[in-house]
Amino acid sequence: MVFDPHSSQDGRPGGPSDSQQSALDRAVGALEAAVAGPADGPDGGERFDAALRRLGGLLGPAGEAESAAVGPRLAALLTDTPAFPRAHLAMMVGACVERGADPVACADRVLAGLREALTGALLLIDRWADSDDSDEEDLPDPDRDDPGRAHARLLGDGRTDARTDGHGHGHRRVAGWHAHRAVAGWWTLDLWQRAAFALCTHAAVRRAARADGVTDVLAELIDRYRERSERHDLKGLRYLAAALDDEPLLVLHRPSGTGYLLRMDGLTDNFQLHTLLAEALIGGGHLPGTRPDPEVVALSRTRWLDGRRFIATGAFNLVAPDGGWIWNEGMPEDIPVVDGVRTLVLDPQPYERSWAAGRFVEQVPGDLRLERVLAPEEAAARLAAVAPALPFERAVR
Repeated sequence: MVFDPHSSQDGRPGGPSDSQQSALDRAVGALEAAVAGPADGPDGGERFDAALRRLGGLLGPAGEAESAAVGPRLAALLTDTPAFPRAHLAMMVGACVERGADPVACADRVLAGLREALTGALLLIDRWADSDDSDEEDLPDPDRDDPGRAHARLLGDGRTDARTDGHGHGHRRVAGWHAHRAVAGWWTLDLWQRAAFALCTHAAVRRAARADGVTDVLAELIDRYRERSERHDLKGLRYLAAALDDEPLLVLHRPSGTGYLLRMDGLTDNFQLHTLLAEALIGGGHLPGTRPDPEVVALSRTRWLDGRRFIATGAFNLVAPDGGWIWNEGMPEDIPVVDGVRTLVLDPQPYERSWAAGRFVEQVPGDLRLERVLAPEEAAARLAAVAPALPFERAVR
């Protein structure tokens, strides 16, 4: 949840009255006018800040219909909004989506803002250690430190950047814009990732982002960031962005020589996948073994945790066609694509496994459906093309 809705002004739950809705429309219009007007003109910044505050106060009690109406309008303003308030506006867009606004209509600019924030945050990491000012080595804390001081420190590193004048002649300038980009990205990244998370819980947004190549770009930036810093927790967003929707999965069970074509929807982690594989293949009577507890299966599909603890147990060793292990701690996107389809080999477990049941991203329902059992000759041909599983000692390297 990125924005907490409140009750209506008369104390009753529900959406706003007609007069409140008119006020919300006027507030959005005032923000649109402030964005369209000159930001550096007389009182331009003050008008924008006042309009944004007014909108935030009215958006709280807005209901689903009101949020659906204003969400895309607010998303359209993101590109031309100044960097720091832009992130707060993105949070409002995420709130509108959570309450019924069209997620696809809002997604492009929010995901573009996340990309810019990640790029800026990585830039700050790169330049922070090399900047002058003090012996500080820790990265700044967005919750406590002054962004103005960080900006001054980055400017103090004396860097300049090469540019061309259009005729092939280089010139250099102080990288003030890069310092601003770095500080804005670092200080607003948490807001952007929360807004993007709200949108990416929708399969239509994930499918469009994957088709357009946006997912790959964001995944690469998030992975780079997570290698460099733990300041912002982006693991949930990373798993969510990687969720596979309407994705075929070819499964080969080595001990029995059988094969199965399944289809994944909304699967975000391999613990979840493991449980649903056992339910589809063991629970469906295709393979021997112990069927998962129905409560464990429900938690892997749609049910939310309610304080009770259920333990899932492993049934297989998940192996890639080249023999490498597919770890439960990973994501379904780790499964390699072979001949146009993700292909997974199931071997006996080398040791017992158990874990707390549930989905890593509870906001996304998941499912795994068996579409067909491969003919014996097709399964045999597929299995003949895969490598034996690596021994544990090599798999963990």
